[in-house]
Amino acid sequence: MYTKKDIIRMVEEEDVEFIRLQFTDIFGTLKNIAVTKSQLEKALENECMFDGSSIEGFVRIEESDMYLYPDLDTFAIFPWRPQQGKVARIICDVYRVDRKPFQGDPRYVLRKVVKEAEEMGYCLNVGPECEFFLFHTDDYGRPTTISHETAGYFDLGPVDLGENARRDMVLTLEEMGYEIEASHHEIAPAQHEIDFKYDPALHAADNIMTFKLAVKTIAKRHGMYATFMPKPKADMNGSGMHVNMSLFKNGENIFYDKDAKDGLSQEALWFMGGLMKHIKAITAVANPLVNSYKRLMPGYEAPIYIAWSVTNRSPLIRIPASRGETTRVELRSPDSAANPYLTLAVCLAAGLEGIREKIMPPESINRNIFELSEEERKALNIDVLPTNLMHALQELKKDKFICDVLGEHICSKYIEAKEKEWDRYKASVTDWEIQAYLGKY
Repeated sequence: MYTKKDIIRMVEEEDVEFIRLQFTDIFGTLKNIAVTKSQLEKALENECMFDGSSIEGFVRIEESDMYLYPDLDTFAIFPWRPQQGKVARIICDVYRVDRKPFQGDPRYVLRKVVKEAEEMGYCLNVGPECEFFLFHTDDYGRPTTISHETAGYFDLGPVDLGENARRDMVLTLEEMGYEIEASHHEIAPAQHEIDFKYDPALHAADNIMTFKLAVKTIAKRHGMYATFMPKPKADMNGSGMHVNMSLFKNGENIFYDKDAKDGLSQEALWFMGGLMKHIKAITAVANPLVNSYKRLMPGYEAPIYIAWSVTNRSPLIRIPASRGETTRVELRSPDSAANPYLTLAVCLAAGLEGIREKIMPPESINRNIFELSEEERKALNIDVLPTNLMHALQELKKDKFICDVLGEHICSKYIEAKEKEWDRYKASVTDWEIQAYLGKY
């Protein structure tokens, strides 16, 4: 628990010259205002103002003045910046000019749900599995989808051409205080995954945002571009962000019950029931791009069916084999472009409602759902996730509970922006259409 004096002392002792005050917009894009150490005390007194009307989805120009409130415990020095005149960051909450929390701040949305969980006696721990691609850049440093790599799942160098970059990413994250549990090459060429240890939900969301910044920065140092676009290339797997969730009460994982079937407590089942009840609306948040739905297709390991299992990876929710303190619910649909604050907020809120209302999930499906016929899936009442962004937005608009979790401001701004994105996509003419139709008609 850092104090203002701690921050000022560390800045002096570590020769920090610049402090980046970071925050995240509603679409999951990291923003910042940089101040020198001469302005640090002012920033720590919550006096750093910025123009909120310049951030898409925030406020109108006539109500643009906003303040950044630094969360002192997020202070960290960037290892990749110069060692003299270092650069540090502090993640901030956004406040209005009346000194009230800004309802359009995604971190505020997650804070609210975390507080609700605390009032019920719970703490949600989250372990994300973040996937990304490493591609070449062109002569101007712009990203491409080109890679000369042919490596696959768990391959190593020299076949894995990104091995050195991934190692540097892990070492950099560890230098910043992260505990990295594993890193490896993923199934698609040029695709990678780095997993860090679980943390309470708000810290986990902060970690994901810092992770993306570090990965992109280190990739650039290696002459590559790291992208978290869900499906940058057709005919290969996309990048997910599986979310492993466990609920603790009085220091114990309440998802585990050694005497219950599969070692899963009633709370674990109810939590899944709440997730599955609201998953179609959650998909609009957890899979936020037109491109997200190119990943959610049969044949590429990503889930499309609303089911759960303890024995296979084809359903939406998987219960990994470990039990006891590590019993967890793994939601496999979110992708790497999702705003982690909003995604964790809606998942936690849905799970808590499941516990409050004692919503039981359907029976687990312990067969490969992709191999079932349509008739078999219908007989088992297995529903499907939304198939495109507009379908997901329609589900979100119908789900008052999830809309209330997001709040009127974010919900309306988010839906408006995403409907415009869908309209632009519908109006575009793709390379596939040119190749399929131009010479034929």
